Amino acid sequence: MSHQSRDGGIDGVIRQDKLGFSKIYIQAKRWDPQVVVGRPELQKFYGALPSGTAHGLFITTARFSDDAKKYAENRGNIVLVDGIRLVNLMIEHNVGVSVETQYVIKKIDSDFFKGE
Repeated sequence: MSHQSRDGGIDGVIRQDKLGFSKIYIQAKRWDPQVVVGRPELQKFYGALPSGTAHGLFITTARFSDDAKKYAENRGNIVLVDGIRLVNLMIEHNVGVSVETQYVIKKIDSDFFKGE
């Protein structure tokens, strides 16, 4: 894979507090869902994170290899979001989606039929 980033591996930063002390560094890759993101891509991203207790979020429309998942898990400060998880998060938080159909399931209200 020759997916080279011009930004040194960081695409964005989320500041968790108003002063910016706690930051999450983001790497986002829009790749074909059949592409497998391997450990080398995560190592580049990890190397671009500031030293210390920086947190990283690697988001991709592709998927991660088992080795990449293990690498992130062993680091403890990198969260991986693959295409499937991204779609589920989008649906859960209503981002980039719209409601097409809703179903209402009704049941009999037995209190309505009780006599006095």
